[in-house]
Amino acid sequence: MSERRLSTRESLLEVARSRRLGSVALLSFVSGLPLGVVWLAIPAWMARAGVDIRVVGLFTLAQAPWTFKFLWAPLMDRYAPPGFGRKRGWMLLANAGLLVSGLWLATLTDPAEHVVWIAAAACVIAFCSASFDVAYDAYTVEVLRREEQGVAVGARVALYRAAMWVSGRLSITASAFYGWPLVNLCLALLYAPAALLPWKAPEPEEKPAPPVSLKAAVWEPFVGMLGQHRALEILAFVVLFKLSDNLTQALTAPFLIQTGFDDVDVGVASGTIGMVGIIGGTFLGGLLTQSQGLGRALWISGVLQIVSNLGYALVAQVGPVRSVMYAATGLEYAMSGLGNGAFGVLLLRLTQKRFSATQFALLSSLFTIPRVFAGPPAGLLADAIGWRDFFVFTLLTGLPGLWMLRRFVPWRVRDVEFHVAPPTPRPPLSPAGLAWRCALSGAVTLGLGLVSMAALAATRAYRAGKGFTFATQWDALTAPATLGDALTLAGVVVTAALVALGTAALLVGQRGVKRD
Repeated sequence: MSERRLSTRESLLEVARSRRLGSVALLSFVSGLPLGVVWLAIPAWMARAGVDIRVVGLFTLAQAPWTFKFLWAPLMDRYAPPGFGRKRGWMLLANAGLLVSGLWLATLTDPAEHVVWIAAAACVIAFCSASFDVAYDAYTVEVLRREEQGVAVGARVALYRAAMWVSGRLSITASAFYGWPLVNLCLALLYAPAALLPWKAPEPEEKPAPPVSLKAAVWEPFVGMLGQHRALEILAFVVLFKLSDNLTQALTAPFLIQTGFDDVDVGVASGTIGMVGIIGGTFLGGLLTQSQGLGRALWISGVLQIVSNLGYALVAQVGPVRSVMYAATGLEYAMSGLGNGAFGVLLLRLTQKRFSATQFALLSSLFTIPRVFAGPPAGLLADAIGWRDFFVFTLLTGLPGLWMLRRFVPWRVRDVEFHVAPPTPRPPLSPAGLAWRCALSGAVTLGLGLVSMAALAATRAYRAGKGFTFATQWDALTAPATLGDALTLAGVVVTAALVALGTAALLVGQRGVKRD
């Protein structure tokens, strides 16, 4: 007999009663603290101390561990620190690293004199935080029951955002009264009692067997993910579902400023109304998966998050009317949160528990791709057609995500079931055949990436009145002389390598390889 699905009221009561849900929710607060420090507090501290803005800009590189955390995630699937469960043990180790690195940051009192050491401390904090996130997300996948996932996603977002507000907003205000050394010390000391959370958190009811080797921990998560029924459609949906939303939010602040709103209006809209809207929307999105099923929740939230962009089109049409702007911002962020809630449950269900660390890290990285690349084309498009038409156009960019959703979850389907597809009758590939297909996919990706980056740089040069210097930008990219060009080239190369690896995993998962 299948378990009875919890009602909305029962789900909310379950948050207070369940140790699993309580642990997942409270651990999210620990997860959000370091991001506020690295992303918001440290740059504000540097800028207030008079550090060169170009140096402050380089501090954004400290966020790299959150992007590349999937690289060391297999270690957490394969190995377990002694004395605790596999994921709880890694969380305890990462939490200890956050405590030590936070205390180190508190000893650095002069930003002008200690800027290099502050940058190093920020990188260590980011690495420990990304490691904590890998273990925490994997623990969430393993410990939660299916009926608990919806409300857990809402609780995770609420406490994560609250932690970011404490470490990234409240800390800036407190530094004006007590100074950064004391503020940084207080933030670091929060990790001491936080160690009780992974220590006392319950173990999963069913502990998945670890991969038999590190090689298996690296390779099998790809094969397992891409071997699922309609894997390509699902992964395309993961990338495309929030594309319209990401295009809109990439330029919301510049749009409001250019429309005529002052900094206070923009701060209230994005900081207060936006935060309340996205937290509330995420809770509703998670609960919607329980009341309507994950399939219908994805459809409802997907349509609403696209249509809500029309609120900004109205703002562009009527001009700087505060009430209209606040209403449009609240609606857009709430519908974005609704999509996040349903989508968060989808990621939890897509992840196989045996490879929970690696697969969830990979899926969450895929989820961020549109957000990373949305800014440049959004800016060019808004400049070309105007703000009102730009926001109307974003509705069209949401259609591919809905089309991909229709491919594996028609509207009539209430819930989504994911399974590994049976072996296909097609003959297996030879090692040489697998190798050249992977090399070809990587080479094509590398070429397209280099051409796209050079074209964007040439377009910026053209708009600055320097001509469309594609050849010059190509040379600068392929033979980098600056840190920015080197990082761009490295990003394209890494992307190409990941595409080649994904191609290999897809082919192995669907066709297999001949063995001698």
